[in-house]
Amino acid sequence: MGVPQLSLDAVTYVLPIKRLRADDDPDLDHYLRWLSSLVTVVVADGSPSEVAAANARHWGASGVRHLLVTSTSLNGKVAGVCDGVLAAETPYVILADDDVRYDQESLQAVADRLTDHDVVVPQNFFQPLPWHAQWDTSRALVNRAFGVEYAGTMGLRRELLLTSRGYCGGVLFENLELLRTLRAHGSRPHHALDVFVVRRPPSVGHFVGQRVRQAYDSQAQPARLVVELSVLPLVLLAAPRRRPLVTALVAALAVLLAEVGRRRGNGTRVFAASSAGWAPLWLLERALCSWLALASAARGGARYSGRRLRRAAHRTSLLGRDTCPEPACGCDIRLRLTGSFR
Repeated sequence: MGVPQLSLDAVTYVLPIKRLRADDDPDLDHYLRWLSSLVTVVVADGSPSEVAAANARHWGASGVRHLLVTSTSLNGKVAGVCDGVLAAETPYVILADDDVRYDQESLQAVADRLTDHDVVVPQNFFQPLPWHAQWDTSRALVNRAFGVEYAGTMGLRRELLLTSRGYCGGVLFENLELLRTLRAHGSRPHHALDVFVVRRPPSVGHFVGQRVRQAYDSQAQPARLVVELSVLPLVLLAAPRRRPLVTALVAALAVLLAEVGRRRGNGTRVFAASSAGWAPLWLLERALCSWLALASAARGGARYSGRRLRRAAHRTSLLGRDTCPEPACGCDIRLRLTGSFR
């Protein structure tokens, strides 16, 4: 790592969180204690009141600033992000999900890139790497082959989010919605495929439950959706005519693309070679789940926290306004952020 360009004193780490139970998480506890020794940490907590109170007692002793989320949105993470950014008092913020684990090198690398870029999106990789994390890594590698993988974290200039009056909380793919909103207001996100940040893998049950929901995100990317929807018909047409060569070629192409993604941005440093071999299974999963996601859309949207969200993300052309593009969003974020500059 070179000479730091940006002091970490200028950075606030914002962690939006929502838990239904006050479960112990020693890994997160240790991480927050370590992190708060380097940067200001704001936990924006949208948990039920008794759980949030337990979290405040638990993390308050670690030097973490615990904040109750008071904004409202259909996608609760969006409310947490906006409240956390509004509470920050530094010019730069790093947003991260609760399974993200920076080290000092990656934290400084994102901060340094913010001296030249408005928005910096690093690359997540799973650690440890059980079988289902390898499966999901193959998806990330294919995305890297085409240039963009949306991580569970990003760094940005705080003023940008205030200038845009936040972003819509009525969508499922909230990371893409945020990036598109910032782009609509003149920012150019930098996807730092050579900056790597650890992410803890989910449980197997959570992984399985996310398959259709992840596929639903492609409905915000029409070209990708068309390709994913075409895979299953191709396989079904090839099978009855005994054309295993077609299936083999599709599988080989998936592995090749994943390997291209693994090699981009020095990815071989953190991505296991075996992960590329899981790409055909991921492609088969996505071939099926993309149609299931389409059926979910026809029924009113993807399930999220006991409700359905109809839209994955809005087109960039709809986002350069001060009014929310989703009439049924029900959020008050833009109203709260109006006139909130510091």
